Amino acid sequence: MQPDIDAVQVLRRPDGVSIACRKWSATSRPAGLIVLLHGAASNLTRWSQFVRETTLKSAWDIVRPDLRGHAGSLVRGRTGMDLWCRDIAAIIDAQGHSRAVLAGHCLGANIALQFAHRYPQKTRGLILIEPMLPAAQAGKLRAVRLMRPCLVALAAGIRILNRAGIYRRRLPALDLEALDRETRLAMASERSTRSLTERYASPWQDLKFMPTASFIGDLLAVSAPLPPLSAIHAPSLALLSTGAAFSRLARTRDLLARLAGCRVITLEARHWIPTEAPDAMREAIERWCADLAPE
Repeated sequence: MQPDIDAVQVLRRPDGVSIACRKWSATSRPAGLIVLLHGAASNLTRWSQFVRETTLKSAWDIVRPDLRGHAGSLVRGRTGMDLWCRDIAAIIDAQGHSRAVLAGHCLGANIALQFAHRYPQKTRGLILIEPMLPAAQAGKLRAVRLMRPCLVALAAGIRILNRAGIYRRRLPALDLEALDRETRLAMASERSTRSLTERYASPWQDLKFMPTASFIGDLLAVSAPLPPLSAIHAPSLALLSTGAAFSRLARTRDLLARLAGCRVITLEARHWIPTEAPDAMREAIERWCADLAPE
């Protein structure tokens, strides 16, 4: 019997944390597994439109998790690269695949790079949408890097309060697919990107939907050092935006040249390619996957 498409799954980890996922099962024998990783202060609905519209779902198993600390994978303890990478490795194993293509936006792209370095045998390929390479970061992210020691201490203090039972009891759900639709309509009527930056670049908006310590953990992770790109050998696709709201485009391109065989495509956007250029993003990913060497 064909399994339910876009089925809800929960992966119980050894430390008791539950990782929420949605899986779209291929309609035929799968060509492989794609794991879709959302960005900072985001969740798996970041990929809802992509999964619904992509032609890949007929041939690939597609899994999109809520990263530990986000939405359905809510925790008030530690998060970070080490735990996220372990969770992703467990997700791949739970799907019955030996390796996967990892596609990530923003923080998700940085996680994909970390995973490929730590688990090369489980990495079939990388799709990096607006990777936040530390040496290319600009604007607010540069300020975050300077504030890292203070943020580490702040996150630790907030976790202590959480363990004492002091935290927000209810966090509203964030549907990014619906928010994207509303934002595109607003941008079309305004003929500007004001609505985009007011919602997607506002930490105060982001904090409404996730634990404060987890949000700070996202900032720390996106500004953390990455492994040497020359040490990562998985085939890769990078989608960069012309606006480069948080990073320098030319510097990012130069750094990505250290990845063996990285195909770089630049799209008209400020930073939020899944919101601003969803069709161009989807088509580029589909073309790249079609060229990927078979298992």
